[in-house]
Amino acid sequence: MTPFLLSDIERAVRGSWSAETCTPEFRAHWTEDNPARDQCGVTAMVLNDLLGGELLRGEVHVGGRRVDYHWWNRLGAGVEVDLTREQFGPEETVTEGVVVPRPPVTQWSRLQAEYELLRDRVLRELGRERTAAPEAPSA
Repeated sequence: MTPFLLSDIERAVRGSWSAETCTPEFRAHWTEDNPARDQCGVTAMVLNDLLGGELLRGEVHVGGRRVDYHWWNRLGAGVEVDLTREQFGPEETVTEGVVVPRPPVTQWSRLQAEYELLRDRVLRELGRERTAAPEAPSA
């Protein structure tokens, strides 16, 4: 079976974001104009499911003060993948990431439902891409 390209996974993830998959306390502020906003934690976990690697977490600062955390992934050979970096405005800066162990889903006190919804949507979308792919011509 042919593996998915990162571009396939990125398209499936971006097409699966919604207010229902973002951090609940910010859900009322989510818009289609900035669909990556508050999707970083669940997105990083889904990418970790699909690609492995390490989870990275950095601090988000505004005016020199930490206001939140940002999550992304590091794959083999040190390649970092961050599908939600564009969520930040010019006043927000993200510190260098530190490796964070993946918490077991069963121990999540928040974001479990959002993660599961995003994961299921992405897997369904990837399945559609797989079945829609043209087949190689017969010899």
